[in-house]
Amino acid sequence: MNAAGLEEGFSFVYKHYGPFSEDLADAARDAGLLGLLCESEERAAWGGRYSVYSVAGAEGADGSPARRELARGAAASDAIELELAATAVYLDREGCADPWAETERRKPQKAEDGRIERAKALLRKLAAIPTPQPLPPIA
Repeated sequence: MNAAGLEEGFSFVYKHYGPFSEDLADAARDAGLLGLLCESEERAAWGGRYSVYSVAGAEGADGSPARRELARGAAASDAIELELAATAVYLDREGCADPWAETERRKPQKAEDGRIERAKALLRKLAAIPTPQPLPPIA
């Protein structure tokens, strides 16, 4: 959402798994405490843990059609392929000359088995959604 100009106010840095925002993590925690957001922890096939967030009544939530379409496309995608695409977009925005090669270098195990190509296809699909700030044409 941030990269597409549909969200403001969150700054990101690169951490262990890709772009990370302390402000967004705090906002998610606060929303959970207020009952606006539900978090459940899942175990990944490789043994790590990740969070799945849901919002009650999300279908009726306010938001632009582009926001809803982008959110649905991201939510329906493979989590690792979305992570790879988000990392490449982040690296591109940080001025990396070859964000896909750098993504593959930083995440060699996740980039295996054709995931980079599928992440590129996902990014092309998401980039086709008209947004205030187009996603970079790097796929």
